[in-house]
Amino acid sequence: MSLKYRITDQQGINFLTCTTVGWIDIFTRPVYKDIIIDSLKFCREKKGLLLHGYVLMPNHLHLIASAQSGHYLSDILRDFKKYTSVEVKKYLNDYQNPESRREWMNSIFGLAGQDNPANKEFQLWKHDNHPIALYSIEIIKQKLEYIHLNPVRSCFVAVPEHWLYSSATNYAKLESIMEIDYLW
Repeated sequence: MSLKYRITDQQGINFLTCTTVGWIDIFTRPVYKDIIIDSLKFCREKKGLLLHGYVLMPNHLHLIASAQSGHYLSDILRDFKKYTSVEVKKYLNDYQNPESRREWMNSIFGLAGQDNPANKEFQLWKHDNHPIALYSIEIIKQKLEYIHLNPVRSCFVAVPEHWLYSSATNYAKLESIMEIDYLW
C-alpha cells in the first residue's frame, strides 16, 4: 500500500472513506446497515474509536474519526472491516434469509477475494480508506458538511437530518441511531 493512503496520525482526526468492492450497493437493506452500525458502536465502546461524524451510503461509508490514546485508528479500521465482512458473508450465505442478489454478490465479492492473500474467498471492502488528516476547524467543518450532504446530493433525502444513517441527526440535536463523539 502506498504511503499516501496510510493513516499518519493515529490519534489525529481523519476523514476516511470505506468503499465496497465494485461499488456494490449492498447497504440498501436494513440488515446490512445494522451490521455496520452495530460494529461502529462496538468499536466506540470497546476498541477506542472516537467517531466524530459518519454517513453510511449504499456502497460506501464516510467517517470522521480518531482513536483514543493507546489505540491505533488503522487497527480499529482493520478489525471493523474484517468483522463486518465476516458478518455480511454469514448473512448473505444463510439460505434462510431472503436475499435475491446472493449469487451475484457472492460472485463479485468472491472474485475480489481471490486476489487477496489474506482471505482468498470473500472481500467486501476495498483495501484502502483514503485517509485525509484534518488539522484545521475549517477543513473539519468542510468534510463534515460534505458527508452530511452526501444523501442529499444522491437525491435520497431533501435535508441531511432526514438520512437515518448519518451523524447529521446528532449535530441537529435530533434522535439518532448511534452516539458520536462531538467535535464541538
